[in-house]
Amino acid sequence: PRPKCFAKSKAELLPVIKEWIASGNTYTIRYGIGTLMSFYLDEDFKPEYIELGICAVEEYYVNMMIAWYLATALAKQWDATIPYLEERKLSPWVHRKTIQKAVESYRITDEQKVYLKTLRENC
Repeated sequence: PRPKCFAKSKAELLPVIKEWIASGNTYTIRYGIGTLMSFYLDEDFKPEYIELGICAVEEYYVNMMIAWYLATALAKQWDATIPYLEERKLSPWVHRKTIQKAVESYRITDEQKVYLKTLRENC
C-alpha cells in the first residue's frame, strides 16, 4: 500500500525513495521502486528517474519489480524508456521480462508490441 499523503509530498518523498532503493533490503528496494512507479511516471516524471528504478541487484523479487516498473514506464513514457532496451542496458533476464510484461499490457500499442518483440531476439 502507498498512502495517499505520498502524492501530496512528492518533493519530500523522492529522497526517501532513493534511500529505500539503496537500502540493500529486498522488500525495501521493491517498495521504493513500486513507489517510484506509482508517483513519478506521469506529470512528475523526469527521465533520470528511470535510472533510479534500475538497481544492480541480483534478486528475483527486485528484478521482477524492475521489469514491472519498466513495462509501466514504456506504457507511460515510451520515448524515455525504450533506449534502455534498444541499448541493452539491462541484465538479460530483466530485459526479457520487461518485454514480456509490456507485450502483455493493454496500454502498449500493437505496433509497439511488434517492435518490442524484435528487441527480444539475441538477448
